[in-house]
Amino acid sequence: MLNVIRIPAFKDNYIWLLRKGASAAVVDPGDARPVLDLLDREGLSLASILVTHHHADHQGGVVELLAHYPAEVFGPAAESITGLSRPLSGGETVRIAACDVEFQVIAVPGHTLGHIAYYGAGCLFCGDTLFAGGCGRLFEGTAAQMADSLARLAELPDETAVYCAHEYTQANLRFALAVEPGNRRLQRRVHEVTRARASGLATVPSTMAIEKASNPFLRCGEQEVAASARRRAPAAADEVAVFAALREWKNSF
Repeated sequence: MLNVIRIPAFKDNYIWLLRKGASAAVVDPGDARPVLDLLDREGLSLASILVTHHHADHQGGVVELLAHYPAEVFGPAAESITGLSRPLSGGETVRIAACDVEFQVIAVPGHTLGHIAYYGAGCLFCGDTLFAGGCGRLFEGTAAQMADSLARLAELPDETAVYCAHEYTQANLRFALAVEPGNRRLQRRVHEVTRARASGLATVPSTMAIEKASNPFLRCGEQEVAASARRRAPAAADEVAVFAALREWKNSF
């Protein structure tokens, strides 16, 4: 099983470190310092860096990490990623030899146009596309692109561990409950997350099964979700329009 270590960064970011023996890879290192501290503390060598998209809080630490380790840098070919040595567009399979893991690369435009996700060993590293209880803002892509990207991720096995890059879950679930107050699984999740955060615990990773049962952005075909969206946007005739109405609502929630 993949050994994944959570590294908190900034206010609410998570950097993910993959470890096998004395070798490591990191996903979305927006800040080098906490990564370097852990590598030094654990006696690890950094072999690979995986980047999902170009925003600074996901790649800002790459230059400093490369100053210490000659790591290969995977990332979206369509975006400006500092130090990129392995450009990816989606559809590839990449092997991280040092961690003995292969990832399918999935194109997930929406948050940014070149955003990619990495899926392998039962784990999904999805950056700012799918969040626990929510999804990313549409900074560059369209609602149709993001809805399609989320639908592609939702096809992964239910047991897939979903490693997003931010601790947004509690706020996301407050919105989800406003959209679908009758969802009992969502109600239970709100209580579970509230207890976890009150104890200072992280709420990531979740699983794809949990997301499909309680994340409104994966439930645009559900009657209560669609009805809530149409109260805000009466012309929302299909699931993409429902998604767009939800995303717009969430922006001002």
